[in-house]
Amino acid sequence: MRKCIIITFLIFPCIICFTQQSSNDKLFAAKLDLIFSQHFKENEPGGSVFIQQANKVLYSKSFGLADLKTMQKFTNRTISNTGSISKTFVAYSILILQSQGKLSIEDSIIKYFPDFKNKEIAAKVKIKHLITHTSGLPDSRNVDKDSIFYLTAKDKENFAPLKLTDTLEFESGSQWKYSNPSYNGLALIIEKVSGMKWQSFIENYIFKLAGMLDSKITDGSFPEKDVAHGYRKVNNRFEEYDYGEYPTFTASGNGGVWSSVDDLKKYVDAMKKCLFLDCNTIALSQKAWHSKNWNAKDPPSQGFSWFVSEPKNKDEYKVINHSGSQAGFRAHLFIIPKPDITIIWLTNNDKSITHLIMKPLVELGYAK
Repeated sequence: MRKCIIITFLIFPCIICFTQQSSNDKLFAAKLDLIFSQHFKENEPGGSVFIQQANKVLYSKSFGLADLKTMQKFTNRTISNTGSISKTFVAYSILILQSQGKLSIEDSIIKYFPDFKNKEIAAKVKIKHLITHTSGLPDSRNVDKDSIFYLTAKDKENFAPLKLTDTLEFESGSQWKYSNPSYNGLALIIEKVSGMKWQSFIENYIFKLAGMLDSKITDGSFPEKDVAHGYRKVNNRFEEYDYGEYPTFTASGNGGVWSSVDDLKKYVDAMKKCLFLDCNTIALSQKAWHSKNWNAKDPPSQGFSWFVSEPKNKDEYKVINHSGSQAGFRAHLFIIPKPDITIIWLTNNDKSITHLIMKPLVELGYAK
């Protein structure tokens, strides 16, 4: 009898804990359901949301339409443009090539672009500076003036103006300024070193190993079939806003990866399991990169493509993330290592939703 009583008392607190946790999970899902019912409409552009804590799915739902013409619904397998999340794949490709001994992130870019107008400047800028947005190369493209040209301009044409640079905006490594064309340049370096299209390199060395078999990468043409279209609201009506309407859309190195919530889940899992790169390098990529000559007011918060937010006190938490915004597409891959929360969402209605998710996530004590 005593043994039975002891076992009962041992099990009882676990039952209470599980019940409270289950109740909290249901409340969190209910709050998000209410929020998204007001944000997405059944016959309008929509999106897909996935939230996981360790191996437990907290939320997984899709809303609205991927294509207003065909009325195809947006699902967790809908392929949508990920915008600048694409940069994480480009950065990892560079790191894979380094692991193969084919390049070094310490290489000066003059090695890969000998036609740089100012050789001295190209000798100062290194691959690591392009990855971390600390090159100091100005974005000298005139996209507004030459918007028709940039509707079809690919990586080569988008990086070309930077090769005419006469003066850096700041000493390479000393400050930070976000640069889309830097990633067009990195894409070109991947091709020069690997001997294949950079899109094929990512497909072979990341997508296949991660099991991301539905994902695609823009290579000039826009994937018309079985993908979401981007939209924006003008005069209270949604109009298509993607390839053909948005300049630089065909410049793939900065935003050409198309993926689904399901495939991005596999991407996160592949990073955790170190399926396409060694664990030490992946961990390094997700830490803020500190250069010796850093002199900006704020400390760096950029890893090797990932944005990294370190906790400043016990009430804050580390965040590793990259968002995407291109034409009518929005995307976010958001990781809180402790307590192992992953947030992935894609939308095609020109709206971001991370703030809508974070409010109940924090209120209910998940993110702490």
